[in-house]
Amino acid sequence: MADSGNTGLTRIIKAAGFSWQGIKAAFAHEAAFRQEVALAVVLIPLAVWLSKTATQMALMISSILLVMLVEIINSAIEAAIDRHGGEHHVLSGRAKDMGSAAVMIAFVYLLVIWGGILWDNYNKWLQ
Repeated sequence: MADSGNTGLTRIIKAAGFSWQGIKAAFAHEAAFRQEVALAVVLIPLAVWLSKTATQMALMISSILLVMLVEIINSAIEAAIDRHGGEHHVLSGRAKDMGSAAVMIAFVYLLVIWGGILWDNYNKWLQ
């Protein structure tokens, strides 16, 4: 990419604008991302309510954000592959499957974090 001459604060502001465009594109074109945003709208307040320490809250919220982050990366991979060509290629399928696997692993991570914290905080109710 050619040097645009943007440095310092100008570069940061433009980069933030491009990032916001990416978030809007993910929301507009990816149903999975919209579902994860809806899940975040529910889970983030629950994390604030159910956590007992700032560290627990940070872990719970960051696990939600990780799922959204990985979904955006997966969507970017899929968009780049779809742009390259519509014909089926084993490497294209593998790349898409790996992106999907990354999203699944992020969800498992979320479940481990939430499960561990909820167990630590509330397992006495189960006894």
